[in-house]
Amino acid sequence: MSLQPLGIVVQGSLSDGLEVRLNGEISVEDMRVGKFLVVHGRHTHFFCILTDVTLGTASPRILMNPPDPANTFLTEILAGTGTFGTINLTPMLMFVPANPLDLFAQRSGRSDSGDRLKKSAKRKKEITALVSEPSSASGEFQLLPVKTIPSHFSQVFDATERDFRIVFGWEDDPHKRNFAIGQPIDMPVPICLDLDRFVERSNGVFGKSGTGKSFLTRLLLSGIIRKQAAVNLIFDMHSEYGWEAATEGKKFSTVKGLRQLFPAQVQIYTLDIDSTKRRGVRDAQELYISYDQIEVEDLMLIREELNLSEASLENAIILRNEFGKGWISRLLAMTNTEIQEFCEQKMGSKSSIMALQRKLNRLDDLKYLRPTCPENYIKRILEAIAAGRHIVIEFGSQSNLLSYMLATNIITRRIHHSYVQQAERFLQTKNISDRPQQLTITIEEAHRFLAPNTARQTIFGTIAREMRKYFVTLLIVDQRPSGIDNEVMSQIGTRITALLNDEKDIDAIFTGVAGSGNLRTILSKLDSKQQALVLGHAVPMPVVVQTRPYDETFYREIGEVPWEEISTAEVLRVAETAKADLGF
Repeated sequence: MSLQPLGIVVQGSLSDGLEVRLNGEISVEDMRVGKFLVVHGRHTHFFCILTDVTLGTASPRILMNPPDPANTFLTEILAGTGTFGTINLTPMLMFVPANPLDLFAQRSGRSDSGDRLKKSAKRKKEITALVSEPSSASGEFQLLPVKTIPSHFSQVFDATERDFRIVFGWEDDPHKRNFAIGQPIDMPVPICLDLDRFVERSNGVFGKSGTGKSFLTRLLLSGIIRKQAAVNLIFDMHSEYGWEAATEGKKFSTVKGLRQLFPAQVQIYTLDIDSTKRRGVRDAQELYISYDQIEVEDLMLIREELNLSEASLENAIILRNEFGKGWISRLLAMTNTEIQEFCEQKMGSKSSIMALQRKLNRLDDLKYLRPTCPENYIKRILEAIAAGRHIVIEFGSQSNLLSYMLATNIITRRIHHSYVQQAERFLQTKNISDRPQQLTITIEEAHRFLAPNTARQTIFGTIAREMRKYFVTLLIVDQRPSGIDNEVMSQIGTRITALLNDEKDIDAIFTGVAGSGNLRTILSKLDSKQQALVLGHAVPMPVVVQTRPYDETFYREIGEVPWEEISTAEVLRVAETAKADLGF
C-alpha cells in the first residue's frame, strides 16, 4: 500500500534540522509538534520528529491583499501555490540496510547475482527501491545516529507501524525484555522501553504535581516485575505502590497496587502497622530500626529537619568514637553531670552535646525506631531480595520528611554495603551463582537526597554516580529536578518527563543532553495528563508518548492472577514459602 506524501524537503542543515514544504492538499492543522515523520532519502530513511509549524506565502502581495474568507474558491486556488504550510523536522535516526545486495538477493531468490547487480543500472534502481521501503523485520536494518541529511526534494511521509517497529521494537520480542510504556500521540502503535538497558543505569520520572508521576512509576515497576528485569525495593512515602492507590478526579476510585497484581512476587513491609491495617492491606510485615543502626552520616542528611548545627555534628562524631554503635542510646540516657564529665575528659562542647541530646529526643516520635530490636529486619529484606522478591516499604502516618529521609537512608546504606560485598565476591570467583540480583531502588522527593550540598553525603548520590558497578541503580521520582545535583542528573540514564513549567526544572531535565533546544519546545507543549517525553539509554531516540492506561485492561495484560482469584489455600502456601525463605 503506497503512502501519501505530505511534502518535500526544501532546505535544512544537520545542526538546524530540515524545512519541509507541505503539499497543497495537506492541512497545516494536522501537523502537531511531537509528530513522527519519515523522510525517504535516495538511499536512506530518516526518522524525524516535528518540532515547529509555520505558514508561508510565495509573495508578500498576498499578505497585503488577503482573499475574503468567504471566497473559498480563491482560497483553494492559492493553497499550495501562493500560500503553503511548512514544518521543521529534526532527524533523530537513520535506517540503513544491513546489506542492500544481500537483501535484494534474498528477496529475489538468487544468491549469485552480486556481480551482475553491480553492473546493471536496472538492478541498482531495484536495490534503491527496496532500501526506501523498510522491511518489518528490524534486524535487516541498522539504526544509526544522524550524520548527514537527505537531498533536496526528498519526500516526507507519516511514520508507519513498520517504522516504529524497526525503531522501538515490539513487546513480544523473544530476544529482548521490551515493555510498552505508551504510544505516539497520533498513532495506536506501542512505544517500548528496553528494560535490560533501563535497569543498567539510574533513571528518573519527573513532572510537576498532578501530572501522573505515580501512575507512570507504577507502570514502570509493573513492567520490570513482569519481565523479570530486576528486583525492586520501593520506598513508598505515600503508600501508593503496595496495595492500592486513589485516583485523581471528582469521582473517587482506586487502582491496584503491585501486591495485588503480583501477589506471589511482592512483599509489603510497613513502618506503621496500625495505618497499614486500617487501609485493609493484607499480609504486611512490620519493620523496625534500632538506634544503633543510625550513623552520624544519617544525621547529616536530616540536619535541617532537626536543626542541627555543625558543632553538634562534630560532637556526635566524638560520642560515636567513644561509645560505638550505641552512642545515641547512651547520649539520650546521660544526665547533665555526666555530659559535663564527658566534655572535660574528651574535649567536647557541653552546650553542643546538650543541644544534640535535646533535638535527638524528637526521634522518640518515630514509631519505627526502637532503642534495641530483637531481630535484624534489614537482613530479612536482603534475604527476600536475594530470593527474587520485590519489596515495598510503606510509611503510613510516618511519611513526614524527617521520618522518610532517615529510614530510607539507613536501609539503603546497609543494602548497598551488602551489595558491594556480594559484587566483590562475584568479581573474584566469576561464578554466576555469586552474581547479585540486579536491584532498582525507588525513592520519592529525590531532590531532598540528591541536592548539591547533600548528594555526596548520602548513599543515593554514591549509587547514582556508580551506575551499575555494584548491580544497584535508582529510580528517582521528583517534581523539582532543578534541586538535584548536576553531576547526578548527568548520570541519569533514562528520563521520563511529564509536563514541567519552571524554566530551571526544564533546564535540569536536559543536563548533559546534546541538541536539546527543540526538545524543550516539545516538553512545554505536553498535556497535563498522560503524556510524557521519554529520552535516554532505554530508547533509541527521544519520543513523546501517550502513556499506557493503568486500568483493568492493563491488569489483564500484565499476566499474573489477580489477588481475588487466588484461593485461600494458595495464599497460605505463598505465606509459608515466604516464611521458609526468610528462615522462620
